[in-house]
Amino acid sequence: MKKVIDVKIDKPQFSVITNITFSQVDAWFGHTRKDLKMDIIYPEDKTKKHPCVVWICGGGWLSIDKSAHLAYLSQLARSGFVVASVEYRTSNEAVFPTQIQDVKSAVRYLKAHSDRYSIDTERIGAMGESAGAYLAAMAGLVNDKQYDVGCYLEQSSKVYAVCAWYPPTDISKFPYKSELQAQASFESLMFGKNVFTHKDEAVKISPVSCVTKDAPPFLMIHGSKDNTVPFSQSELLYDKLTESGCYAQLIELKGADHADINFYQDIVWENIINFFKERL
Repeated sequence: MKKVIDVKIDKPQFSVITNITFSQVDAWFGHTRKDLKMDIIYPEDKTKKHPCVVWICGGGWLSIDKSAHLAYLSQLARSGFVVASVEYRTSNEAVFPTQIQDVKSAVRYLKAHSDRYSIDTERIGAMGESAGAYLAAMAGLVNDKQYDVGCYLEQSSKVYAVCAWYPPTDISKFPYKSELQAQASFESLMFGKNVFTHKDEAVKISPVSCVTKDAPPFLMIHGSKDNTVPFSQSELLYDKLTESGCYAQLIELKGADHADINFYQDIVWENIINFFKERL
């Protein structure tokens, strides 16, 4: 059988570039340097600028893989977004605030190279899961210059919308049974201090303490049966945002646990795509 198709060009070609170095940071106790890298999915389209979503992988701030979710992030890209999945230093390499500094460095890099990747610099959002959701939230909520270090400092690291999957929003309120248990927790390792014995300091570096009336729009997605980050953590941030007059949406996934298969279903991604289309 022979077939002729007269193709109408109505969508750009999308390309993936992996392992782009966006920053160099100190490593191995300050004796060496390390490249921080990102993967970018972008449209080969110079006719207009596109909104961009920065993805931040989870893993308890201890282990990440920026390429693990590219199959799903491509759905977001083909819906009209540039998507950048970024790397950050884990807690066995450096403690807070280096993780948020790395994320903000990635945002500045993308803005500095916006022409190359057809990015609209006024329409950049952040999305992350778990530890990455904490960083996405902080990227949206904090604009203190202490978090902007490294290159491209002439660029703003501001993001304009945040989607947070099962985010830790107040690390002082995790249900630790003892000081010893807290000492070994992901949160204490990231903070560099025991959150059980430094609760006042821990809450100050939590998203709930960083909300202002100028906070960007937030979408939070959280499983009702999350056994790692309690659902109440999203409720805390949702309440704080709405009390401050900010736009916030909280989607509860009935019966879902932490990072389970529920988050990879089409209906969830449809809500994510719609949120960024409406709010970026």
